[in-house]
Amino acid sequence: MNFINLFSGINLKEILQKLPDAVILIDSRGRITWTNREAEYMFGFDNSEETDYYFDDFVSKGLELAQQSAIKHVPVIAGAIAKDEHEFFIELNASLYEDQFIITVRDVTAMTKVLAEAEKTGRLNKDKNLMLSKLTHDFMSPLQSIIGFSNALTDGLGGNITDKQSKYVKIINKNASELLYFMDKFFEFSKTESNLITLEPKTFDIVNCIQEIIKSNEAAASSKKLSITLDSEKLANRPATTDRNLLKTILQNIIDVSLKSTEIGSINITISNPDIYYVQEAGVKIFNKATNESYVLISVKDTGAGLKETEMDGLFEPYTQLEKANRKIFLRSICLGTVKALAEKLNGKIWTESEVMKGTTFNIILPVEKGIILGNE
Repeated sequence: MNFINLFSGINLKEILQKLPDAVILIDSRGRITWTNREAEYMFGFDNSEETDYYFDDFVSKGLELAQQSAIKHVPVIAGAIAKDEHEFFIELNASLYEDQFIITVRDVTAMTKVLAEAEKTGRLNKDKNLMLSKLTHDFMSPLQSIIGFSNALTDGLGGNITDKQSKYVKIINKNASELLYFMDKFFEFSKTESNLITLEPKTFDIVNCIQEIIKSNEAAASSKKLSITLDSEKLANRPATTDRNLLKTILQNIIDVSLKSTEIGSINITISNPDIYYVQEAGVKIFNKATNESYVLISVKDTGAGLKETEMDGLFEPYTQLEKANRKIFLRSICLGTVKALAEKLNGKIWTESEVMKGTTFNIILPVEKGIILGNE
């Protein structure tokens, strides 16, 4: 191979020979004019041969990619093949020196395979969740029928039944209702995880929205002799811009979790405008021209049993709870997994504070100023 000495007056070849990356020089036609030992090893070159090699013979569209890399000053991923026909992936960086390209090459086959596998897994996961979302009606309808007919039997619409039969029907109704709730939350989480939800920001009275959610949960709270209160004096008649339906889903799931873990006392919801510094400390992005009123802090505090430190791990991650036998813990994480995903979709943040025997507080910070809900600055 004929070499062109680009390093007249300075001995760079010796330096390039010791680099951990492969280094290749090619001319404007793509002919390889020099390689260091790492490149010889990677591609199987033999510099003792009097043979002209071309970069395109070893790298698909090699010269074109080298030109792109040099012009845009960015690395490029490409497929490559060695002399022994071994195929692999490389990352190449090219710079133009006079009429030649200086190219550094790294073997990124292992990384590329990992990324490809991750992409495949993500695509399969999305397809799985999409399938589950489409099958929601097929799963829910039979359960709703069981609940409806069992209620009818209990009310005597199917004729008189014995006390023993009534007992069995009530058990059927209870188990079907619990399964329906579980499936509803499971499908809700699958839909959220599959990123099928589209943001629909609207401007509305956020205090009124929370009051609606509280009212819809009054019966469930009364059945356990609990109260749900709202402290919103600082935000009376304050309009907010966000996705109303997603906000309601977030709060409903948190209230569900609080109701299930609280036997005595109350659930108190507080809404306020947090200080910008507090927003930043919570890890929420601060948008340009944002003020304290650009965000809301919603805190849902219950007087339940509280959470142990070990229970805090994976609280918002349902998959980490799969090995635990307790179905209630898994259901709680499904509900909170949905909450976390939706809060992040709204450019917000959720975190939990809890103390055993003193209750748990769920804190949510969300941007509510028109324009920043979609990430616009």
